[in-house]
Amino acid sequence: MSKVAMFAGLVVDEEGNAAEVTHVGENACYVVYDDDFKRHIDAEEVDRQVLRFMREQVEGQRDVAVSAMLDMMGKDDIFTKAAVEASINNMEESVGQPIPEDARQLLGMMGFRITIDIHGNVVDVNFPAGEIED
Repeated sequence: MSKVAMFAGLVVDEEGNAAEVTHVGENACYVVYDDDFKRHIDAEEVDRQVLRFMREQVEGQRDVAVSAMLDMMGKDDIFTKAAVEASINNMEESVGQPIPEDARQLLGMMGFRITIDIHGNVVDVNFPAGEIED
């Protein structure tokens, strides 16, 4: 169980209402309302679904994504490329690692949103405008 909700402030319910973040014991949870009932959904499960979705999106354009990352980093050596490839392969293992607050705010301003149902299933991930090539 994760102590951190990676996508705090970026998760909404199917009605578009922001999911609160709270803790049950030490475990982070997203809270969505089912009428007047608060449903506490394990943040790790939601975050893992989002990371899996993101990895699948990158897999479709892996060469382009790796090349873009290398360009952004200003490096083009075999070791950096291997590290970027490994990061893509192990993306889901990032669950529980906090995303910096300013990065989450920037994602939110760009339109990044994760929609979950009352059972914690990710029903939509809205990426900022543009596709991976852009």
